[in-house]
Amino acid sequence: MNQHPNHGTQAVPPGYSERLYNEDLAPLKDKNWNWYNIFAFWMSDVHSVGGYVFAGSLFALGLASWQVLVCLLVGIGIVQYMANLVARPSQQAGIPYPVVCRLSFGVFGANIPAVIRGLIAVAWYGIQTYLASAALVIVVLRFFPELAYLTQTKFVGLSILGWYAFMAMWLLQAAVFWRGMEAIRKFIDWAGPLVYLVMFLLMGWIVYKAGWNNISFSLSEKSLSGFDAAWQMVIATVLVVSYFSGPTLNFGDFTRYAKSMDDVKKGNFWGLPVNFLLFSVVTVIVISGTLPLFGRIIHDPIETVGLIDNTTAAVLGALTFVSATIGINIVANFVSPAFDFSNVNPQKISWRMGGMIAAVGSVFLTPWNLFNSPEVIHYTVDTLGAFIGPLYGIMLMDYYVVQKRHIDVDALYSDKPGNTYWYENGYNKAAIKALVPAAILALICSHVPGLREYLGHFALFVGGFVGAYLYKTLARCPQAVAARLAAARS
Repeated sequence: MNQHPNHGTQAVPPGYSERLYNEDLAPLKDKNWNWYNIFAFWMSDVHSVGGYVFAGSLFALGLASWQVLVCLLVGIGIVQYMANLVARPSQQAGIPYPVVCRLSFGVFGANIPAVIRGLIAVAWYGIQTYLASAALVIVVLRFFPELAYLTQTKFVGLSILGWYAFMAMWLLQAAVFWRGMEAIRKFIDWAGPLVYLVMFLLMGWIVYKAGWNNISFSLSEKSLSGFDAAWQMVIATVLVVSYFSGPTLNFGDFTRYAKSMDDVKKGNFWGLPVNFLLFSVVTVIVISGTLPLFGRIIHDPIETVGLIDNTTAAVLGALTFVSATIGINIVANFVSPAFDFSNVNPQKISWRMGGMIAAVGSVFLTPWNLFNSPEVIHYTVDTLGAFIGPLYGIMLMDYYVVQKRHIDVDALYSDKPGNTYWYENGYNKAAIKALVPAAILALICSHVPGLREYLGHFALFVGGFVGAYLYKTLARCPQAVAARLAAARS
């Protein structure tokens, strides 16, 4: 028996190691998520300020509307396919992303991909919290304009009112998270649909005020044709896949709760191609209508809602988008580091503590300064993102090709030498040797001037395919097999 934060006393099952097990990381037996919960997960991921701006940006590439819609469908189709692949091992064994990584990286080596994903989530958690707080500031000033003086004094780059709003969002998200996955499930079940209601009402109001004849499905001032159009279509497709790459990587953190893979696939279908395409079309109608209505194109939905002449409608709309941003933040950037950091030291870091480490760390990053310096956030996230592709490649190649979908669940929690995922001292050198050169190649594509302009958007794919190929080669080579057999015999 041993003491564990937030769990009280818990028993470690026979044969399991304290270094690899706690109740949060344990394989689930009782799975209660259905297809709608998975659908709601994707709605929360898409229906945010970031998703709104991203969807609108695709229509500003200079492509015809039908070309953009083709790119959306192809790109989101790839995301759906990847999401189904990533979902299966977690749904099969009831285990979160960092535990799935033990299959390919070893029981201790799994901390490498877990920490990489966790760090990316921490950076984005702070930025999304800041964006939600900025929307809250607009709402507060709409009701209490006399508080404008609090925006004049700044501390560490953020105004006093900004600090109040940021900490209010920080505490609200922490409160939802602290209540556990069931509370998160209930929150995202209503947050995503509520944004649709507001979006359709906003679209109706925009069309009524601006007139349908003034609505255009092209937000670009330029028009492309021939090779230029074809290249931008490729770029647009890749951007869609890249946008969802982070949440999809640790999608298993949620599909471990799903009753069946059929539920996952159905939820992915409605939540990705159907949902994202509809949301994108509604977004473009709203953005396009801002030009004749306000005299300029407005890409920020909070700003658009703030210009509505009815204060109650404006505030309700803004608060809905704030709720949606909280939803995506919890889904994409809170749950992931909660499991990832807990995996590093299961007996001292619970799921809740792991999430709070991420939340506290995001404050010290002062995300408003990162967001105000695109170069810094761009290079930081791109650098970490260069590892995402290889992690995809290694994880999927291992599960589907090397392991052939077989999971020895008990061995995932055992530190006994010779067990299935012990490899060499708990680390699979084949995975590490595949990760490093694949990540370096992805970094070259995304950072080296001259290559960046052409290959920067493809870093995810380059890293993924190279990582998968190298891992398949190394994992099957005679030396690797001999080393595993020798370790098993010892």
